[in-house]
Amino acid sequence: MPFVDPPALPDYASALKRLERRAYRIELGPDAGKRLHFVDHGQRSATPVLFMHGNPTWSFLWRRVIACLDPARFRCLAPDLLGFGLSDDLSARPGDHTLARHLDVLGEWLRAIDPRELILVGQDWGGPLVIGSNLRLDQGQRAKGVVLGNTSVLVPTRPRGTRFHRFARSPLLSDLVFRGLGFPQRLGLRQVQGDPASIGGAVGRAYREPLRGWRRRSGPLGLARMVPSSSDHPSVPLLREIEAWSRSWQGPTALVWGKRDPILGRALKRHREAFPQASVRETEAGHFLQEEVPELLAAAVAEVADA
Repeated sequence: MPFVDPPALPDYASALKRLERRAYRIELGPDAGKRLHFVDHGQRSATPVLFMHGNPTWSFLWRRVIACLDPARFRCLAPDLLGFGLSDDLSARPGDHTLARHLDVLGEWLRAIDPRELILVGQDWGGPLVIGSNLRLDQGQRAKGVVLGNTSVLVPTRPRGTRFHRFARSPLLSDLVFRGLGFPQRLGLRQVQGDPASIGGAVGRAYREPLRGWRRRSGPLGLARMVPSSSDHPSVPLLREIEAWSRSWQGPTALVWGKRDPILGRALKRHREAFPQASVRETEAGHFLQEEVPELLAAAVAEVADA
């Protein structure tokens, strides 16, 4: 059976103890045999909500949002990408972290769960990943609603990425900083928050600890390099499919944005234009708004479910 017992919960992740967890044994492709860890909290008959994390986080990111939702009403699904959180490693090579490879794994996992409808929720890389995963289910026909926060599902006319992403493509130096020094999880998470204290102490440790060692730290560097640097970057074809679906989507949508995010705070304007039907909640939060305004994200989920 592809569903197996989840890995033991480390002490640093104790905040997940109240949430039911599972694991999926991948059956296809180059990652066959590896375990994908995921939160699966709530009644199986409830409305499924797919929460997708980005870089350099994991399902721990969504714990406070999930805690705000009624488990009798919502089945909350939150996977850890391979190489992140409690999932198995993907590879020691940052270049193996490609959008296509992650979507192949997520698509297989999601087809095994086989939800009848989905509310899609994503932040950072989680925005494209949650929509791309949904496209693996009947070409996206099972979506019920979309909630996006501090992400980008739109491809720039001239892709370059931010200074952060351009630095990640610097030969040798980026390997030293990302894989040797543990950037950004050790040095950068607090700096992109509206309230830096929102990621500190045990919370900060829970983001750092799963990314220990040179091999494991290939994940954050690989995801940073997945951001297109030009129009012929390998991520672009799939990102254009994701953008096309997003622009065609007319269903319930909510945007929850942290204005103090130095990475994607300014992306709200173009997403308002792409989703004219969306409700919008602007906040003083930073990039990881799940740590600052979880109740607003939960309210957005309930809103699109009611629409």
